[in-house]
Amino acid sequence: DPDNAGGGKIGCTYEPPSTARMVFFMPKARVVIFANGFLSDPVAARRLLQPEDVLYAADAGASHILRMGLLPALVVGDLDSLPEEDLQKLRADGVRMVQHPQDKALTDLELTINSALEEGHRSFLIVAALGGRLDMTLSNLSLLTRPDLLNLDVRLDDGMEQVLFVRGETHISGHAGDIISLVAWGGPVEQVTTSGLRWPLSDDRLESYETRTISNEMQVAEAVIRIGSGLLLCIHRRRSPPGIS
Repeated sequence: DPDNAGGGKIGCTYEPPSTARMVFFMPKARVVIFANGFLSDPVAARRLLQPEDVLYAADAGASHILRMGLLPALVVGDLDSLPEEDLQKLRADGVRMVQHPQDKALTDLELTINSALEEGHRSFLIVAALGGRLDMTLSNLSLLTRPDLLNLDVRLDDGMEQVLFVRGETHISGHAGDIISLVAWGGPVEQVTTSGLRWPLSDDRLESYETRTISNEMQVAEAVIRIGSGLLLCIHRRRSPPGIS
């Protein structure tokens, strides 16, 4: 199974890059992790990338990067779902790889995030982690609530839709007409206040079973969401890809 966590032990083998390909990155650079999930619009996803980004791949997420004509700086996983042709190209280009056994306790995405944290990175954009298998999508969403990730800049994005958890106050940049949905995650969220949306909230309490905060609309280029406590999932559906108005 792609990105499967089989409940086994944690272990890995390290394939170092060739000397010619050894590159060192600033610890504070944003890491863009490509998961091995569905990517509906690779062109839209490509627009998310910035020149200073460091590209990591969770297993066959490396294939998404290769299809964009780019190379990952690191590939992490059991490599069971990575096509042999892509694996050979990565090795020929000296890409650094950390291979874990198939019987592992964590998903390839979580292992990749752990590697990035160990290297000092604190800002993460995760691509191709939505859609496809429902269990993997829910797992990827839940992963964002890990205590050591909640206070970091971590979001899922495929170019058309971004997902993040609101922490204190969050600003969402987009266009008028973009769709914003809010979901109380795992329990009530207190003191929810929004601005820049068609149907604003003011110091509201949201329960996890409520649907009244689904499919709101941005009226301006930036929406602001504030909460007092709890976990609030925000889904931002763009009406056009980043960089296109």
